[in-house]
Amino acid sequence: MEGLKVWRLSSSISRPSSFRQLFGLGSSSCLILRCSDGGAATTSNTRLPSRNLRSSTSTSTSDREAVRAIRLKKVEQLRSKGLEPYAYKWDRSHSARELQEIYENLNNGEELDSESHHVSIAGRIVARRAFGKLAFLTLRDQTGTIQLYCEKERLLNDQFEHLKTLVDIGDILGASGSIKRTEKGELSVKVDSFAVLTKSLLPLPDKFHGLTDIDKRYRQRYVDMIANPEVADIFRKRAKIVREIRKTVESQGFVEVETPVLQGAAGGAEARPFLTYHNSLGRDLYLRIATELHLKRMLVGGFEKVYEIGRIFRNEGISTRHNPEFTTIEMYEAYSDYQTMMNIAEEIVTRCALAVHGKLTIDYQGVEIHLERPWRRETMHNLVEEVTGIDFTELGNDLKVAKDVILKALGVGLDIKDKFSIESCPSLGHLLNEVFEIFVEPKLLQPTFVLDYPMEISPLAKPHRSSLENRHAGLTERFELFICGRELANAFSELTDPLDQRARLEEQVRQHNKKRAEAVSVTDGTEKNNKNEESMYEVTLDDDFLTALEYGMPPASGMGLGIDRLVMLLTDSASIRDVIAFPVLRISH
Repeated sequence: MEGLKVWRLSSSISRPSSFRQLFGLGSSSCLILRCSDGGAATTSNTRLPSRNLRSSTSTSTSDREAVRAIRLKKVEQLRSKGLEPYAYKWDRSHSARELQEIYENLNNGEELDSESHHVSIAGRIVARRAFGKLAFLTLRDQTGTIQLYCEKERLLNDQFEHLKTLVDIGDILGASGSIKRTEKGELSVKVDSFAVLTKSLLPLPDKFHGLTDIDKRYRQRYVDMIANPEVADIFRKRAKIVREIRKTVESQGFVEVETPVLQGAAGGAEARPFLTYHNSLGRDLYLRIATELHLKRMLVGGFEKVYEIGRIFRNEGISTRHNPEFTTIEMYEAYSDYQTMMNIAEEIVTRCALAVHGKLTIDYQGVEIHLERPWRRETMHNLVEEVTGIDFTELGNDLKVAKDVILKALGVGLDIKDKFSIESCPSLGHLLNEVFEIFVEPKLLQPTFVLDYPMEISPLAKPHRSSLENRHAGLTERFELFICGRELANAFSELTDPLDQRARLEEQVRQHNKKRAEAVSVTDGTEKNNKNEESMYEVTLDDDFLTALEYGMPPASGMGLGIDRLVMLLTDSASIRDVIAFPVLRISH
């Protein structure tokens, strides 16, 4: 390799005569003990001491620093021997998976030593063992693992000792050689030359305990992926899902656009924004809480099918379902209604499931989920009546009476928080939604479109086209998609009447400012509880969006779908943090 010194091996072969050393344990690899030909592993939890090298498996701060100090000395030793421990390049001919596939039919004990079977690979060392004059290293790249088969007699001078004393688990190596399958069936690269490409200074987690601290796994995702290869697989599946979403919507004629992350008004949803300040402009700006209003501006401007996959920011709570920044796809189609978006939602989810699993029946946290189309479509009113026995259309218009009926019928067993939420509802629409969220939502395990939400909680949705009928009074053409008891998508027949839209948004601002004033009145200026904090931020009206509507937006439907939650579903991940590579966390003390 140009500019890179390598250790050369001689051609003679020597069989190991005795077990001498087990060294460098400290990875999540399954290789523990093997017979001397490097074949199948035996399962033993016995920890054996290393004579020549201190074990690098400790995770305590003092041991970690001691290992780092030792490895820094090894960096100096490598350089003193003319070997650069931080290489510029390595020419690879194959990945580990490619070699496993190409030589799948190679017989046990067979060796291919011709020039046509000479290969070059690179990756991280995740396990290593020495048996007398023979050493085995397990090398992992992004596709899988393969064994490096190293014989002492083929090394020049004292290079075998260099291998044992200067190469650690965690180092990134390049190796070239021929192909051999051991008598026990382990495909190996019989090494002719190798080089340290990157010297690892810090030890990997303990082989037998792994990286199990959940908080540390999220904070040091790079270590998590090294120690737990299945974690990296989640992010590969995530990339596949995002790719499939793009293919699906673009096959239907949607055009991808980009809208600003920094916005003058945090509009499009009722959520607490992040606030920042632009020095040159001398003004406050918000991180977007939705891409909605700018995508609708694109419809006004003449685009008929637009979408954006982008990061959204909401300054709210953290849970297994919520992260302060998350990813959605929002799409808008002119001359369509919310029925259109149900079909697109089904198409996106099913195609992603097939791309990841190759089937439409999947398992999520022990529950079998059936994604075969069509999915159930039912109104919020009917679902609430089905689960609770309460028909909201018969409660009348008296909010207090309705609350009394609800608490009398359903209050037994409710916790204080849920009772307070019901008592605090400012309208019948809010009350219906609150009962739905408490009693119905957790039961929606199989894919279900919940239709026709109250207008009070849907300020951007069109009134139901049958609103003249009593059963649809005060309702909108809106649906949410639920799978496994959680919301996955939200869609409307979009409100295009600029006067109605202005009135609704102004009412939303009034309601928020009322809460804000009440919150200020009950605080002394020094102490604020969480509920008051939720109302302390300012809500502004996006006048430019309302101006755009006055130029005329065609009838349209729109949908936002949570990509993180879709990835959770399709990778059987219990927490949103498991599918976000670098989630936001509290400061570690």
